[in-house]
Amino acid sequence: MPAPGEMFSLEGRTALVTGARTGIGRALAVGLAEAGADMVLHGRDDDLDEVEAEVRKTGRQVSRWVLDLSRPGRIPEAAAALGRIDVLVNNAGVIRRAPAAEHSYADFRQVLDVDLDAVFLLSKAVGAGMLARGTGKIITIASMLSFQGGLNVPGYTAAKHAVAGLTKALAVEWAASGVQVNAIAPGYIATGNTERLRADPVRETEIRGRIPAGRWGVPGDLVGAAVFLASGASDYVNGHVLAVDGGWLAR
Repeated sequence: MPAPGEMFSLEGRTALVTGARTGIGRALAVGLAEAGADMVLHGRDDDLDEVEAEVRKTGRQVSRWVLDLSRPGRIPEAAAALGRIDVLVNNAGVIRRAPAAEHSYADFRQVLDVDLDAVFLLSKAVGAGMLARGTGKIITIASMLSFQGGLNVPGYTAAKHAVAGLTKALAVEWAASGVQVNAIAPGYIATGNTERLRADPVRETEIRGRIPAGRWGVPGDLVGAAVFLASGASDYVNGHVLAVDGGWLAR
């Protein structure tokens, strides 16, 4: 049995974080690097300079993977250039807000392309190598809307419910091969995706008032959960959706 500190070490592992430019993705990329992982950062090439610099300060190796996930059909071929990935963090996502009766099919489809289809195709592509090696970790960023309906985000809610189910489906198939597939469901986190909510004094007060912790989360609040699920400490955790929500779901 390794010492507690060693259980959480990511030394010798390479992690890919999609949507690593800002917000949750950036915090997770830096946090995994600080735990010892070399990093592959996904995003638009001209947007990754700052997070790459942060990762390099940890002393870890870093490279970039540039791909438009809104065209998920390109993923299988593009993923072949990635090399060995020990930890995959499916973080990239988009959200489109409009009442369901006014929500365009184009917006609905775009959200599913990035938030669901890309997750499946990238997990499948990277997971093939993990299965062949008999070891690997896949972590997908779910949502409170993996459990609830939300308001004015039908495409996002559909995608995040599906992500929770996909996490369990892959875990059931891959656990015996040494690959753990889990998800993190953030609560209400102060990022670009929630900027409109936080700018609305009525909605902001309603949301914060329902969080037992009494505050919005910040991206760094998710790092501990990600390191746990990426490390040997979670080798017997399969198909779990871990809420990091300040108590939102418990209320």
